[in-house]
Amino acid sequence: MSTQTPVLATEHLKKIYGKGESIFTALESINIEIKKGESIAILGKSGSGKSTLMHILALLDTPTEGVVSVDGTDASKLSVKKLDILRNKQFGFVFQQFFLNANQTVLENVILPLKIAGVSAKERTKRGMEVLKSVELEEKAQNKANDLSGGQKQRVVIARALVNEPQVIFADEPTGNLDSVTGAAIQKMLFTLNKERGITLIIVTHDHELAAKCDRLLEIHDGTLVKGA
Repeated sequence: MSTQTPVLATEHLKKIYGKGESIFTALESINIEIKKGESIAILGKSGSGKSTLMHILALLDTPTEGVVSVDGTDASKLSVKKLDILRNKQFGFVFQQFFLNANQTVLENVILPLKIAGVSAKERTKRGMEVLKSVELEEKAQNKANDLSGGQKQRVVIARALVNEPQVIFADEPTGNLDSVTGAAIQKMLFTLNKERGITLIIVTHDHELAAKCDRLLEIHDGTLVKGA
């Protein structure tokens, strides 16, 4: 193991849903370390537990047993408020469903994390336009999000993920709703951010071709880690 403190780590992670006879173990004894700047693919079939693992790593869900550490700090020791601040400041999210407010402008959608963080309106606009420029959408800043193509919407989502300058981007099937050409462009954008900015990239996918482009593969089968650590 590296002496560098992992940006994310789990110890004996377990997640159980339900009670009594309807109990279901989604994850069982997951031990992983993710270094800063790595690109990681979490690979598995539908229902394997890969999205559950991502949600726990991203502090969007809590494990039934075990520890999740962020930069060496046990997440369970943090207050709800500190968890929210950490998640908003250090993590960016790119989901298959865009989760954009259709009636707001592209810029308004992008700067939402900054608004939550209490950043001033002037600074929000400045940083929002900078990230829109980085994804080549600055000319669409005042368009309604609803007026964009699927590929453009996903670029807006990436811009929103970047606006807080996160350490980690979680991407859950980021190209699942896109055609192959647009999907390839989005993949390239994510890996460029990983290589050029040193952002840790964690991609949940069932696509072996996409997973092969990552530095490391974590393969989940029926809630158990069968490859990678």
